[in-house]
Amino acid sequence: MLLRLQLLQLFLFGFLAGLVPTPASSADLTNQLKNHSSPYLALHGEDPVAWQDWTPGAIAAARRENKLLFVSIGYFSCHWCHVMQRESYRNPDTARYLNQHFVAVKVDRELEPALDARLIVFAEKTQGVGGWPLNVFLTPEGHPLYAVLYLPPAEFRQVLTKLQTLWQQDPDSLKRVAREAAVGGEGPGEPRLAQKRVQQYVDKVLANSHANADPFNGGFGEESKFPSVPQLQFLLAQYRRNADPELKALLVRTLDNMKRYGLYDHIGGGFFRYTVDPGWRTPHFEKMLYDNAQLASLYLAAARLWHRQDYEHVARETLEFMTGTMRRPEGGLIASLSAIDGNNVEGGYYLWHPNELQQVLTREELNIYLPLRDMTDAPAFDDGHLPMASKTVAEVASLTGLPESRVEALLSSADKKLRVARAKRTLPVDSKLLAGWNGLALSAYIDAARMWPDSSYRALAMGVRDYIMETLWDGKQLRRSVAAGIAVGQSSLEDYAQVAKGLLDYAILTGNKRDMQNVQKIVQTAWDRFYRKDGWRLSASTLIQSETGQDAIADGPMPSPSGSLMHTTLILARLIGDEALQRRALASLNSGHQTIAADPFWYVGHIGAMRTAIEPPNKAAAR
Repeated sequence: MLLRLQLLQLFLFGFLAGLVPTPASSADLTNQLKNHSSPYLALHGEDPVAWQDWTPGAIAAARRENKLLFVSIGYFSCHWCHVMQRESYRNPDTARYLNQHFVAVKVDRELEPALDARLIVFAEKTQGVGGWPLNVFLTPEGHPLYAVLYLPPAEFRQVLTKLQTLWQQDPDSLKRVAREAAVGGEGPGEPRLAQKRVQQYVDKVLANSHANADPFNGGFGEESKFPSVPQLQFLLAQYRRNADPELKALLVRTLDNMKRYGLYDHIGGGFFRYTVDPGWRTPHFEKMLYDNAQLASLYLAAARLWHRQDYEHVARETLEFMTGTMRRPEGGLIASLSAIDGNNVEGGYYLWHPNELQQVLTREELNIYLPLRDMTDAPAFDDGHLPMASKTVAEVASLTGLPESRVEALLSSADKKLRVARAKRTLPVDSKLLAGWNGLALSAYIDAARMWPDSSYRALAMGVRDYIMETLWDGKQLRRSVAAGIAVGQSSLEDYAQVAKGLLDYAILTGNKRDMQNVQKIVQTAWDRFYRKDGWRLSASTLIQSETGQDAIADGPMPSPSGSLMHTTLILARLIGDEALQRRALASLNSGHQTIAADPFWYVGHIGAMRTAIEPPNKAAAR
């Protein structure tokens, strides 16, 4: 498949310079997104592009007009999505060309996670990289044909022109190549696993982790840095099994630097999505619920393992950020905070000009705050300093001659003043409450309730649980999200997997039989809706004609939904004594070995579930 797609890329861009597009008839379509319930889609409601929602009607329009679908996927807090909107989608000429020659569809990736995941894989296989904005051209039958991410206006217009030319010249060839690209999974194997094979996977993950680890900054890779929480959770669980000093050094270096520099919000708590540099200093400033929920759980696990109070502090601050900023009265938590502030400045909500600091802080506070928060040089950002923790309290105490207790007191008072001043700024939010992401938040609150039994976290977990069961679960199926009482978006395997895990964690914490019965219903529904003879489906129904089963779904920023569901299923089956359910999970795990063996680092969810299956129950629960 990859060879065919690579040939298609060459065909598209190798020999078209002299061709001129022929006119096409224009479908009578208008922008459908004004006042949409999705904040992200509503942002595009005034674009001159005739955006359609992702519905059968969009496919029908493409078939009726014999036009390529242009599917543009993004999300509310995505910086480059906003840039491409400003540069291209609000350009009248570009919009006119799109409207004339394509059926343009705008998608909120948080409402259509299965579609997003499918097209991300397509982009990664054909372009070598995925991300957002994700722009994919599909045939009228719904087969992915060509993908691009952010492009400057001139390059984007060139892609549109060349694709339209090729479509007019030879649509049948493009349809054939796109149609033949689909490859299904193998489906379930025998309900037993070879312990030797599982250990080989574990060993290879460890080897890959050490090979790809940044020895100076922590994390993986040498360019932009993502938290990679599923991998770090897997490695932390591995360290609990085998206390390898080299593995501990990798984990501690990563955890220390993620909380020390620009990935972490030192004023308000919580983490940004990623940094664009290898040293964790320059974030893209969006804050996502799924990242913060996972990172809170990760730091809690590390704090318990190594008795690190600073890790406890980071976890608590992250949970307090989630509770104070993202939680809604109905008990659930919203999706994200924008990278762009109310003045249309990326990161402006979090940055401080030197004169602002002088207005808010006393001279004594400034004397310790500037060196503590890495603000002694010129600001690294056009719009000011981003507070970090480049020096320790002890280092600044030695530098200033003040007692450490006084430095800590001044730091605390300065942070509080800046928090109050920052609260007067404005920051747009994406107010959707998403099922799968709230499942992760539920698990994070439960982890905190176990760490601090007398805290409010058990009550907060109950609030999330009640929101899921009373609003998102109707007794037969999950809703992806609800806005104004109306279900929005299509629930996916991701939703069922993370909700099932959160509810199982909650049922184990409370010992409530009804909660355990709810877990059983959701787990069984997930298997019935998303697992077929050719493997896992990300959604129960799809408009993508080439959608096929997958034996193993990779871990990305979110944990692998198939890996998570299989792990939850195995734990549940042991707790309720359901051998048939256990065999079903084992059979699905014993599949897709060729895919996993090629790069186990990206399949730790499946490998972790395999390890759960072959280990005694007391060890398996450690994942």
